[in-house]
Amino acid sequence: MRKKVLYIVFSFLLISKSFAQVAEVSSPDGQLKLHVFSEDGKAMYNVILQGKTMFEKSPLGLITNESDFSKGLKFTDSQKDAVSKKYTNGKIKKSEVNYNANTLTVHFTNADQHQIGIEFQVSNNNIAFRYNIPPMKERLSVVVQSETTGYRFPSQTTTFLSPMMKPMTGFARTAPSYESGYKADAELGMPSDYGYVFPGLFHIGNGGWVLVSETGVNSMYCASHLETTAEKSLYKIAYPNIAENNGFGSTGAAVSLPGKTPWRTITVGSSLKPIVETTIPFDVVDPMYEPSQDYQFGKSTWSWILWQDKSMNYDDQVKFIDLAAALKYQFILMDALWDKNIGKDRMKELIQYAKSRNVGVLLWYNSNGAANDAPMGPRNKMSSSVERKKEMKWLKETGVKGLKVDFFGGDKQETMRLYEDILSDANDYGLTIIFHGATVPRGWEVMYPNYAGSEAVLASEMLYFSEDVRKQEAFFATLHPFIRNTVGSMEFGGTFLNKYLTESNRDKNKRHTTDGFQLATAVLFQNPVQMFAVMPNNLTDAPEFQLNFMKEVPTLWDETVFIEGYPGKYAVVARRHADHWYVAGVNAEKQSQKLKIKLPMLAGKTVKLINDDAKGNTSEKEVKVSVKGDFSIEMQPQGGFVMKN
Repeated sequence: MRKKVLYIVFSFLLISKSFAQVAEVSSPDGQLKLHVFSEDGKAMYNVILQGKTMFEKSPLGLITNESDFSKGLKFTDSQKDAVSKKYTNGKIKKSEVNYNANTLTVHFTNADQHQIGIEFQVSNNNIAFRYNIPPMKERLSVVVQSETTGYRFPSQTTTFLSPMMKPMTGFARTAPSYESGYKADAELGMPSDYGYVFPGLFHIGNGGWVLVSETGVNSMYCASHLETTAEKSLYKIAYPNIAENNGFGSTGAAVSLPGKTPWRTITVGSSLKPIVETTIPFDVVDPMYEPSQDYQFGKSTWSWILWQDKSMNYDDQVKFIDLAAALKYQFILMDALWDKNIGKDRMKELIQYAKSRNVGVLLWYNSNGAANDAPMGPRNKMSSSVERKKEMKWLKETGVKGLKVDFFGGDKQETMRLYEDILSDANDYGLTIIFHGATVPRGWEVMYPNYAGSEAVLASEMLYFSEDVRKQEAFFATLHPFIRNTVGSMEFGGTFLNKYLTESNRDKNKRHTTDGFQLATAVLFQNPVQMFAVMPNNLTDAPEFQLNFMKEVPTLWDETVFIEGYPGKYAVVARRHADHWYVAGVNAEKQSQKLKIKLPMLAGKTVKLINDDAKGNTSEKEVKVSVKGDFSIEMQPQGGFVMKN
């Protein structure tokens, strides 16, 4: 018996030695807890929210070309601290942010006697972490080849993910461009040939919700995404596919030492409220340069979305300048082929005409380069430092306000450098930048003062081209506030007042959503510069209340509040601009949604309500919210509503 007891004690000591919790940190409110473990030479962590497991023990670590930090690790030490900062940013969902987090930095030493640090910041409902890599003796540069960073979910979890597109496919081999759809409440561990893009949303059953993404990616690193593993519950960080950017550039990241990786971000909540309202992508990053001027943001017209390539001519652009002036919009976007069809000499005249109407001009550019085969021009102006600066000098002298740059080649560090070079050079010439056919932004609203949004979504152009996408428009719209748009600005380019998505507004491409739905997306989708799809004919064929709404609706917000919803079914969000609250809801269900929503910000107030009736007709009326802030609303199938005080 004595021998048996000694054997059990000895076995316990061995297990304890190979597995031990080495550090922990909690959020300021104490509801969110993160534990770090050392297990068989590997670093692990888990996440607990209000006593419920959100991540089971998940791997940490990375592998460089000089040393392996995924195994053979020994815990060295840890330090705790706190961080607090207040900042303002007019381009994100909340203009004034007060960020408070508890910090934990854990150090491990590997088999080569090199050290790595893992830095965590834990705020209420959010975790951000990154790797700190010190010099490795005389080595002051390394290539990070891969990460073992992972997220192991409880077995009851379902997923809301968008697959990464196959490189060098699609139109003119321009993929991946973050323009795939989503599957809602899909089974955990469903494989995807090329992984899943950030952000990813996970439903932990009764345990709550988790959103994973990354932020702080600049020219010093590659962007990453999620991939499934043989273990269904485990998702891991994956670096870009070698085929991206036409095979040019490394799939890893070249890092100068001491160096840091981008932040991996995790938002957790017992409800969806923290997911929609999170500011973690912006909390842990800082501006990379000073703005060269006070940049302007706002609304824009653009002809291409319905009038297409043939509208890229002088006369049609005059019509859309006049439309912008009539709507009091700040901008017109002149899309691809302006260089060929209008030319730089006449473009100067057109820009001066726009200036006389108090409308700023945004011009489209191709990012190519050698990344793909997109033929539209201007080409080869943004991909070369010398050519880019020549072009931007002309743009500044001509009075252009900003650029929309399209057709990027993937997520490699090579492409991240191109994004940053365009932004940095543009700031020198006072130009705002919007990216199209591009990756999801990763804290760029804060990092780059002249950054004005990205597409990175199955956006309005696919509504024009695809009946299947038109049928799923409401479904996707109810996902974006919880996933894509919650981590970064989303230049969607929608809000159609045409019943048919054609220049003639008849015959084909019939819209399946109501006018109420379309107006709601102007609030639901957030981007500092939004190209709205209002057409010249809408000045006479759209109801006056709809035009008035499109004249008044802002694109900059001071506050965002989640009201109610479920991704893929319906969504109701409130946003505040100065003293004005806008509440917007959309319904993707086949039946109407009767809701009793709580609107404390409008309690006791009389407001304007735009909503649909059972036949899909949209009208405006005044209603009063109860003194308790309760309000009953019915959303029609494929419909929506907007309230404004």
